[in-house]
Amino acid sequence: MITRAMTGVLGAMTMIVAGCGYSNAQLYPDDVQTVAVRIFANKSFYRGTEFDLTEAIVKQVELQTPYKVVPSDYAQTLLEGTIVSVDQQQLSRRSTGGSPQELEMRIVVDFHWKDLRTGELLRERKGFTRVGRYVPTSPMRESLEIAQHEAVGRLAQGVVSAMQDVW
Repeated sequence: MITRAMTGVLGAMTMIVAGCGYSNAQLYPDDVQTVAVRIFANKSFYRGTEFDLTEAIVKQVELQTPYKVVPSDYAQTLLEGTIVSVDQQQLSRRSTGGSPQELEMRIVVDFHWKDLRTGELLRERKGFTRVGRYVPTSPMRESLEIAQHEAVGRLAQGVVSAMQDVW
């Protein structure tokens, strides 16, 4: 005779076997072990952003993926891109005086990840955008670099997330 407890256990086991929508599949292509990351080109007037972004992407690849970042002579794949634009937008004004209260820096990139062994394009994104915000007025008096650092970090995380396998 099957008791209620046994029914519950059987139900739980069925859900576990069925998977409940989860998968233990690899997040990243498993035939790749190495990636070269070229310094992003920069079409904006914000100089230095390309170095910050490339460094952040390298760190994210090393932290979040099974890949090792190596020079392009030894890499199986290549990640490269271009900073298409960097701009700022005012989000709010102070009620007294009308000076900017909160601003947003937006960075737009195009990038692709290519298999150097086959020439196959593994991933490509155009117009990939992330933002960072800052408050230049008192009491915060944050600098533009705060927003740039935030936007670059978000871009790096987004680029590395885009390297995951398509399910």
